Amino acid sequence: MIWQQIYDPFGNMVISTLLAAVPVAVMLICLGFLHIKAHIAAGLGLVSALAIAILGYGMPAEMAGKAALLGGFTGLLPIGWIVLNIIFLQQLAEQNGSFKILQDSLSGITRDRRLQLLLIAFCFGAFFEGAAGFGTPVAVTAGILIGLGFSPLAASGLTLIANTAPVAFGALGTPVLTLAKVHGYDLNAVTATIGTQLAFFSLLIPFWLVWAFAGRRGMMQVWPAILVTAVSFAVPEYLVSNFMGPELVGIISAIISMASLIGFLRVWQPKEIWTSVSLAGRTSEEEATLESGPITQHSVGEMVRAWMPWAILTVFVFIWGLPVVKTYLNSLFAPTFPMSGLHLLVEKVAPVVPKPTKEAAVYTLNLLSATGTGILLASIVGALVMNYKLVQIVVVYLRTFWLVRYSLATIVLMLGLGTLTRYSGTDTTLGLAFANSGVLYPFFGTLMGWIGVAMTGSDTAANVLFGGMQKVAAEQLGLSANLMGAANSAGGVMGKMIDAQSIVVASTATKWFNHEGDILRFVFFHSIALACLVGVFVTLEAYVWPFTLLVAK
Repeated sequence: MIWQQIYDPFGNMVISTLLAAVPVAVMLICLGFLHIKAHIAAGLGLVSALAIAILGYGMPAEMAGKAALLGGFTGLLPIGWIVLNIIFLQQLAEQNGSFKILQDSLSGITRDRRLQLLLIAFCFGAFFEGAAGFGTPVAVTAGILIGLGFSPLAASGLTLIANTAPVAFGALGTPVLTLAKVHGYDLNAVTATIGTQLAFFSLLIPFWLVWAFAGRRGMMQVWPAILVTAVSFAVPEYLVSNFMGPELVGIISAIISMASLIGFLRVWQPKEIWTSVSLAGRTSEEEATLESGPITQHSVGEMVRAWMPWAILTVFVFIWGLPVVKTYLNSLFAPTFPMSGLHLLVEKVAPVVPKPTKEAAVYTLNLLSATGTGILLASIVGALVMNYKLVQIVVVYLRTFWLVRYSLATIVLMLGLGTLTRYSGTDTTLGLAFANSGVLYPFFGTLMGWIGVAMTGSDTAANVLFGGMQKVAAEQLGLSANLMGAANSAGGVMGKMIDAQSIVVASTATKWFNHEGDILRFVFFHSIALACLVGVFVTLEAYVWPFTLLVAK
């Protein structure tokens, strides 16, 4: 039996939109205001989504349950698989003592916490986003920052803010490639437009990041280093996206920015060294300001051994991100499992799509090609380099699984919620509400992308979800389809810092369990403010010369 989605089940878009927003509101309120544990909040959100899908939207109960189950499987692989294995590597490094040496070597580049934040959260994180995506940059960089002594909120929240500018191009251009392939956009034009939009915000984000950490005065003290970081990222981002394509935008920009910052710090250091590891103005017990102690001197051999596991991780993640490697590994083992009772039984209808389109529901067990598998192998090789015995490796892995068990459950429940909203059509109801904004559509269409990523945790998923709607709405309003397709992706990146799975990954990496609500409250303002700024920029590109010249034809 085919079930067609209904986007206005009550014949009143205001009521239908408010109802569609209930699951997300339940989860965010439970996390941000009621201080309910993340896995319980996610469970409550999923229960409310099931009730609304079945009772409000008329989705058959079996289909709704299987949609949530499909999302749960996706939560385990690839997302949960990445979290488990990157925390495993972090545990190995901490117990071995090499993490302390890593901390000292980074302090040797600069003892200033603001500059360490730029180097690790922004530059290093951008590299991992460009190579792997799917939560990898947050897991890696938040873990390193907490190892350096950053407070849990600073390490979690600031890593999420930093992981914005590179997200639109994701792992080797996947979000943009998917947008063009699924919805028929001109790949070169939409890539160039995204690159132009985000080049401006890549200039802004490093300043915003340090301001969020150290305040205005603290930011102004290191503005030359921030400017070097920003320009050396934004210029390559613009050039690569406009003249090469989407695949290597994040990686090339990150490497150039990292090298530029390190080179600059060899000849320049701020007059006042910022040693606080907490957010400016935070005085609570858990955010107490700490001061860095004296740097312990280590031999070259010790530092090489300390960095080796992370160098191995970088190589493995980069190799696992290459399309040719993924294709080969998938040819060896990647069975597909169509979800019986759901696959091709849900049908999208107008105005979301020009003609009724059946939704596939297939789970691919691509265990070999999953980024988490590359991280696991890198961790094992790194453990051997750190002189762990096989029995010790197994013991640490089991301890790691026990450590992150609730985080894995949370990710499963949250992905179940996000997948259910997609198949039930409730997320499309929210999108249509934005699409009815007329002349203000460039602004609100950008926020549609923001909501898409906040709900799904993925710029790729948001592009699949709303990319077609953006194109149809733009054509009806006489706007550039490439502009609004790019706006969906560029606006979406600002939703990445508040999506539930990213917050759980950050809290897990910093071992700040059951504080997901604190992280959400901290990053929410930054997320909505930056998304609105992207919306304003897109509106200028739509209507105001010379901004209109920035849209690729």
